[in-house]
Amino acid sequence: MHFCRYPSPLGNLLLAEEEDAIVYCQWEDTIDEQMIEKWTEDKEQNSVLLTEACHQLTEYFTQKRKTLNLPIRLNGTSFQLLAWEGLQQIPYGETLSYAGLARQIGREKAARAVGNANHHNPLMIIIPCHRVVASNGELGGYAGGTPRKAWLLEKEKGHNKL
Repeated sequence: MHFCRYPSPLGNLLLAEEEDAIVYCQWEDTIDEQMIEKWTEDKEQNSVLLTEACHQLTEYFTQKRKTLNLPIRLNGTSFQLLAWEGLQQIPYGETLSYAGLARQIGREKAARAVGNANHHNPLMIIIPCHRVVASNGELGGYAGGTPRKAWLLEKEKGHNKL
């Protein structure tokens, strides 16, 4: 597996590809370093896919792009895959509650399981789990930290406060 670091406005994102698909996009400060010890860093930036992913992330962070269009591959339980598919349906600049996402995927009583699936989303930003909030409108959790979640939501609404 090859990976690179993308210097986002919120800290480095670690992106990894395997067999011509992005399989990982996480905040570097939230991951276990042992996990990436067997990966190969793409320091020369020879990977066309990782280069394109970084280009699209730059466009996203500069509000020139609303969705990332990259080949991805997900590994998870059938419920996680269903929840992650639902996340991809939430439009840029909008939010949905955990309960709303559970209803949307046909699992009305599974709001907590949706939250758990969000927590294990391997493709932050690409699969926009930051767009899911609590039913009362509060942010709820985010594996990258709630300050990042708040920033991303504000950025998508066009009100970057950094």
